[in-house]
Amino acid sequence: MTSSELIAKYPYATERASLDHPAVNVPAHKLLEFLKAMRDEAGFDLLVDVTAIDWEGRKPRFTVVYHLLATTSPHYLRVATDCPDDAAPEVPSVVSLWAGANWHERETYDMFGIKFAGHPDLRRILMWDTYPYFPLRKEFPLAGIEVPFPAADVAERTGESVKPAPMMGGPFTATHGSNMREKEPCAKDESWTEKLVKPTH
Repeated sequence: MTSSELIAKYPYATERASLDHPAVNVPAHKLLEFLKAMRDEAGFDLLVDVTAIDWEGRKPRFTVVYHLLATTSPHYLRVATDCPDDAAPEVPSVVSLWAGANWHERETYDMFGIKFAGHPDLRRILMWDTYPYFPLRKEFPLAGIEVPFPAADVAERTGESVKPAPMMGGPFTATHGSNMREKEPCAKDESWTEKLVKPTH
């Protein structure tokens, strides 16, 4: 389906400049409606990626971008939606349409500070919870900003013992838990858990 065909069928969509694949812009309040139609009616069964663009100095400042693939065709579609509020950027979560959006949205939130309304567990996925910046925003310097690394955020304290960070001892595997928190990758070799480190303070 071409961009022109999509716009003819969904008048609220507009053409988006693209050098490779069909691409459209969709207003945030129509995002779920449009993406559901793309999944159910147009055959875009795979959400490949969710990311964002920071247009610092322009309004609206933030655009969230979705890359869709119809695995049986195969056809590829790029869908973009602007965040209506520059100060508190937010768009609807699409986890209800594609479960795989969970971690994509968390990463976009972590890097850009864009919130996804209705996300079941919106928290940082790469930086620690109390990290005060959003590293992919334009004002963030390429050299980074030195921030103290809080031990309490990366260690689970039990009594007087400190458990090492959960990503030690790779390779890593994911379990078949009932929720995304239980499915997060963990170390295959967890023998280090028998040697808990005593806190220094």
